[in-house]
Amino acid sequence: MGFKCGIVGLPNVGKSTLFNALTQSAAAQAANYPFCTIEPNVGDVPVPDPRLEEVAALAKSALVTPTRLTFVDIAGLVRGASKGEGLGNQFLAHIREVDAVAYVLRCFEDADVIHVEGRIDPIADADTIETELMLADLDSLERRLPILEKKIRSQDKEAKKTLELIERILPLLREGKPARLAKIEDDEHAAFKALGLLTSKPVLYVCNVDETSAATGNSNSALIETRARAEGAGCVVISAKIEAELAELSEAERQAYLAELGLAEPGLNRLIREGYKLLGLITYFTAGPKEARAWTVPEGTRAPQAAGVIHTDFEKGFIRAETIAFDDYVALSGEAGARDAGKLRLEGKDYVVKDGDVLHFRFAN
Repeated sequence: MGFKCGIVGLPNVGKSTLFNALTQSAAAQAANYPFCTIEPNVGDVPVPDPRLEEVAALAKSALVTPTRLTFVDIAGLVRGASKGEGLGNQFLAHIREVDAVAYVLRCFEDADVIHVEGRIDPIADADTIETELMLADLDSLERRLPILEKKIRSQDKEAKKTLELIERILPLLREGKPARLAKIEDDEHAAFKALGLLTSKPVLYVCNVDETSAATGNSNSALIETRARAEGAGCVVISAKIEAELAELSEAERQAYLAELGLAEPGLNRLIREGYKLLGLITYFTAGPKEARAWTVPEGTRAPQAAGVIHTDFEKGFIRAETIAFDDYVALSGEAGARDAGKLRLEGKDYVVKDGDVLHFRFAN
């Protein structure tokens, strides 16, 4: 099951530098001119979770496999992208393919790195990105109206439902508000997603600050943090330059450098976790002598569907899930201790998997 978070922003905000650090590679060309990233670069990154190491140690697992999140580095957006300016059409098409969007915003001063609009103003940059995405969504929906109206005249009931949904979203877009603010009923989520709206995706603001502000943020990042709280969006303060340097160091050197900077962990760890949280994902674990592994599922997933992430046969033949809460697994020194203490539960098809559950699935072949 793949989950993708797109990294977007204006040119020269540190987007590709951040992506390179995320993937610890030079897959994206970080250069000081617009549109150096022409095709989206894709990288799978492990989701840092210290719980997995604890589970593995107790299970005496030979192999430890973390869950992963995919980041997509997308070419820099400019004003007018919705009308095809710059690499607008390619840019917008690539955003449609991701599940959430991280807006990388320039919150640092550097005379050697040009800003495409000649000023440092992260709020204006965020507005530019959001406006272009809203204009593209507005154009997309308005183009559909004549087609849907024609289908409705032919008594197409699904077209009528789609039109009713669109007519609730259009006023928002026309007022300069993103589609994700629309009130969507439970039975409309699939239809809403099928519209492929750019502003329907959850947003994570990434404030790229200078090295001296990495631990505390600065006045520019504070403005974005206030905006994120008001919107209920995610927000991470990070120095792409520091993260790029950390990616080149050994583990021992990395820890020493972090301590020197007053940072408890790389900013990328927080970015990955925030992306994971933004997508409404949780982690469950499987553990044994051969392997301890973390698995990703959306919050609210039932046991058979969680089993299906491992293999479709597990879902088809699901019988039950032997379940131990993470805290019980650790406190009672693993599966045997949890079973002896009566903390191993047998859960059926209606069980909703909890974050941190240690599961063993029983299924019929």
